[in-house]
Amino acid sequence: MSTETTNADGNETVSPSSSVNLESVRAIAKKDFKDSFRSWLFWGLSIFFFMLLVLFTGVLWYFDGDVIAAEGLTTALLIEEVGSITRLVIPLIALVLGWKAIAGERESGSIKILLSLPHSRKDVLLGKLIGRSAVLSLSLTVGFALAAIVVAAMVGSFDIGDYLGLLVMSIIYGIAYTSIAIAASSLTRSTTIAGAAIFGVFVLFYIVWDSVLVAVYLLIAFEYLPDSETIAQLALFYRSLDPGTAYWSVLSLFTSFGGLDDQTVMMLETMFDDVPFYLEDWFAMIVFLFWIIVPTLVAMFRLDRVDL
Repeated sequence: MSTETTNADGNETVSPSSSVNLESVRAIAKKDFKDSFRSWLFWGLSIFFFMLLVLFTGVLWYFDGDVIAAEGLTTALLIEEVGSITRLVIPLIALVLGWKAIAGERESGSIKILLSLPHSRKDVLLGKLIGRSAVLSLSLTVGFALAAIVVAAMVGSFDIGDYLGLLVMSIIYGIAYTSIAIAASSLTRSTTIAGAAIFGVFVLFYIVWDSVLVAVYLLIAFEYLPDSETIAQLALFYRSLDPGTAYWSVLSLFTSFGGLDDQTVMMLETMFDDVPFYLEDWFAMIVFLFWIIVPTLVAMFRLDRVDL
């Protein structure tokens, strides 16, 4: 579908369907965010994240006595335990937030009303991405901020830097999944099919992704694949592309938790002479950027070429 028109002077101009107007994007994002306030979605998520942090910290503080007696309930220990929960919870929330973002507008026909205004399709998609990302990001920030006082009282050596690092990485992680969700939502005009696609995304990253690795290792163990350095490198590189793995890795960049331990580093240096670049913590940020940018670009390309 062509998105170019010719004006009276014979010059080609870009039609509204393919251009990006930052003011339009801002207006759509603002409306999307305000709608979350009216439906109490924002405050509901904020309270959820507050309760998650407070209750989980309380459980650790009350029941994990042996660990606390030996090490103390530190912020790093809290990040390790809470991170294992947010690694699962944040994608679920982000996927649900993005589920109807575009498909719902197409199914109801309201996207045609939006496009009758000076908004392009790209404006709508980017505005929805920013609006839904803002809802998730600010609700995380409010939840973490409200919980900080309670958490600090229970954690023996509260490190505000580690706590903020967990918050920032959780926000970026959530934006990555929001981008994936909105891209999936833009591929169909049916919210039912979009919901199935969202479920498929979750199954892909939390079941299929690791199952592929298990299958490769089994094939190597039974000698159907050679136990070569190339296959080992490909398997580890594939694993590093998982957003959940990237989230776990990138926490060590901004907190005192995580990172490759000395034994793992020695093993990797023995296998590959050096630690592969894709296992370095900084590469996890590249993975996040990939999952934020690429699905959005694919969605913009696709949405600009379908009948609404």
